[in-house]
Amino acid sequence: MSHNASRLSPTIRTVAWIPLNPPAPDTFARRISWEAPTALQFWHLASLDAPTVAVSWSCGFAWVAHVRLPLWDIALLAMLVWVIYVADRLLDARAGMDWPPSHSLQHRHSFHWRHRRVLLALAGLATLAAAWIVLSRLPAAALGRDSIVGAATLAYFSGIHSRRRPAHQLFRTLARLVSREFLVGTLFSAGCLLPVLPLAAPSEPGAVYRLLALPALLFAALAWLNVRAIGCWEAPPASLRGSAVCRLALMLAAACLLSAMLVAGGEPRSAALLVAAALSALLLAVLDLRRQRMQPITLRASADLVLLTPLLLLPIAMLAK
Repeated sequence: MSHNASRLSPTIRTVAWIPLNPPAPDTFARRISWEAPTALQFWHLASLDAPTVAVSWSCGFAWVAHVRLPLWDIALLAMLVWVIYVADRLLDARAGMDWPPSHSLQHRHSFHWRHRRVLLALAGLATLAAAWIVLSRLPAAALGRDSIVGAATLAYFSGIHSRRRPAHQLFRTLARLVSREFLVGTLFSAGCLLPVLPLAAPSEPGAVYRLLALPALLFAALAWLNVRAIGCWEAPPASLRGSAVCRLALMLAAACLLSAMLVAGGEPRSAALLVAAALSALLLAVLDLRRQRMQPITLRASADLVLLTPLLLLPIAMLAK
């Protein structure tokens, strides 16, 4: 391609680099068997999946800790996660339109770039609303803990998307020590815990930490597996790399179930949330086995949909009141 290719308009370059994800010849006849409903596709494309998962698990952690999350706390978590994911996907879309491209574009990147003006305006409003909640509602004792996770998220975000060589070099050095999937899983799990910890009784913080430690740790592993699975499925050729996802998912499900049995006697709520995590891991294994029969956007949306298993505990939570 000539040097003039770098001067193409963003619209033209977006079309040029949108991956078509053609099925492999030997699986053409059996690849596509289910297409996600339009609502599910939009839920994924508009980055509404991540905040939904975050809120569902944060509410699950609150139930385990015997505390109730205020509505403004839930709104703050949802807005912050949504803004982070919108920014991440827009920056990924920009990187994918470089020449040579530094990121593989998927449907979600195309959607965000096509609607970037609307999404940026909404993200700006969400940021202002989140700032108002932080300044007017967030307890002063929680600011220090939240700022640590926020700084870690910002550092990770900068290392991923910065075009300056020092930042890239720092992130490459960090990547040799820990994987991107590990960082995402750890930060996501910590973010879901943040609204819950300040609500714990000051007289018994150790008891709350003991209740939440195991579910939070295994949820971090589940978030890690979710990111790893998506990376495997979207990396060519997905049919050669995806088989490891099923084995890892089954191992994680077994660990969650074993942990649930160990704590069921003294911590039944922790056990119930661990069973929910095990179900999510098993569903990820099923998705991996059926990945060649699903459209890429359906597979990607389903990978986050199966993380909503804490919502199955709502009837139990209602009866326990």
